[in-house]
Amino acid sequence: MKRLRIGLAQVNPTVGDLEGNVRLILDWMERARTLGCDVVAFPELALTGYPPEDLLFKPAFIEANLRALEEVARGSRGLTAIVGFVDKRDDIFNAAAVLHDGHRAGVYHKQYLPNYGVFDENRYFQAGTDAPVFALGETLIAANICEDIWYPTGPTTAQALAGAELVITINGSPYHVGKGHFREKMLATRAADDLVCLAFVNMIGGQDELVFDGQSFVFNEKGECIARGKTFEEDLIVADLDLDAVFRARLHDSRRRKEKLRAPERVPRIELHPLAATPKPPLPAREVERIEPVEEIYKALVVGTRDYVRKNGFRRIVVGLSGGIDSSLVAALACEALGAENVAGVTMPSPYSSTGTRGDAKRLGKNLGIEFLTLPITAVFKAFKGALARPFKGLKEDVTEENIQARIRGTLLMALSNKFGWLVLTTGNKSEIGVGYCTLYGDMAGGFAVIKDVPKTMVYKLARHVNERAGRVVIPESVFERPPSAELRPDQTDQDTLPPYPVLDAILEAYVEGDKSLKEITALGFDTATVRKVVGMVDKNEYKRRQGPIGIKITPRAFGRDWRLPIVNRFREP
Repeated sequence: MKRLRIGLAQVNPTVGDLEGNVRLILDWMERARTLGCDVVAFPELALTGYPPEDLLFKPAFIEANLRALEEVARGSRGLTAIVGFVDKRDDIFNAAAVLHDGHRAGVYHKQYLPNYGVFDENRYFQAGTDAPVFALGETLIAANICEDIWYPTGPTTAQALAGAELVITINGSPYHVGKGHFREKMLATRAADDLVCLAFVNMIGGQDELVFDGQSFVFNEKGECIARGKTFEEDLIVADLDLDAVFRARLHDSRRRKEKLRAPERVPRIELHPLAATPKPPLPAREVERIEPVEEIYKALVVGTRDYVRKNGFRRIVVGLSGGIDSSLVAALACEALGAENVAGVTMPSPYSSTGTRGDAKRLGKNLGIEFLTLPITAVFKAFKGALARPFKGLKEDVTEENIQARIRGTLLMALSNKFGWLVLTTGNKSEIGVGYCTLYGDMAGGFAVIKDVPKTMVYKLARHVNERAGRVVIPESVFERPPSAELRPDQTDQDTLPPYPVLDAILEAYVEGDKSLKEITALGFDTATVRKVVGMVDKNEYKRRQGPIGIKITPRAFGRDWRLPIVNRFREP
């Protein structure tokens, strides 16, 4: 019987930390060796971290990555390892090294370079042309990279037709809601269509605004998932493959014989010398359950926050607590990500802060167990108005005075950041940021925008989820019941300026994520005047969004790398 034990190491590398990434890879390689894996695979560009962006323009970085690969190769004795790195020839390539028993045996170069959404690979890499297969004794295996697997007649098909019984695809596939399920369906189809065992390894962790979810898979030749990785956790997925079953399935498929006649004449084949048989300890029972979408988003935000803070060398963060739903959620996520001992909450009441929001901010701080500071801004606000009394003489108070309050709060938070080295987490959500219902140098001031890509309606769902996960009241019930308000003038509510959030979020989803026109959005049943108002607010506030901090992408199209509209832009739909 021809069997092979595959290991998929869904690890969390750090961009640019070559030494740390080498240690990480060697550590998980040893775990795979202990479990008797014949082959272990690591994610796309695991050696450099993903995406390395303009580090790839630095020759010293490329050379350091090649030296690091040599060290990893020496650590591969006794097994075969697939490791993502940057290869250098007459150009550079997004590459998978096939390491075998202490040496680099071969390399695969990524053929399809994504250049859409958050991806810019044509900016950096040359595309590969060869799709080699590797003979490991009587077994033929192959490797390819991320985008390559999405093409129905791409490298995977060529490698399978050339005899590969196992194709390993290494990935840096960023998360957004629903992507894991879509990916799984595509991979199952690819395995069944090509009659091949398919192993998909994806990284986990946060890198700037991107977050990677893991959810690695192993499929058999029928397209059945036989092993699954955890979501947003490092994991080693190990499966025993029956490769005789691949041969038997191919005997019954006459279509494959016809396809082989049209396949390229020559697919490079690299022989790997046989390895001594290794003990195969019994694999423990393993059941990884799918998680619900709200929990999935919650984990994405926690991991993205944790890695941004820690990978950038911060130890503590600070959040302005208004007593509202957004800041309550951000504070709860920060505590989950970093521990309550590393979170400080600051309430900064103004003349318009209600007794209810002041009390809720204090109760939240106590429920979370964080350091809680109170810095009233009434006296500072009066001083600002006094300083501006002469130029503002005879003019009514308006949004100017509202923004002054927000900017005072931003200044105080940044002062704490400077004095103590704390990172400020901002608390604006996608709905507000989308329409510019936020203040430059005020509530937008900070280092990281945790819920920047979370619509307001989802904020409420996540906040409820916080309490459900904890099995107790963390975010006070009155926070959910009170109408949302910036509390910058008497009796203010968000709906004085904005449509109800369910309406606003639906219009934003259609316009921002769906690229729908005004007519198409109106045809969905929305009031024409409301649609025009929302779209106009989105269009004219690009200058604000460009000046705000980055935040975690959780939707198919986030304001950031996905969204590249010009600031100077006179186009308006008729």
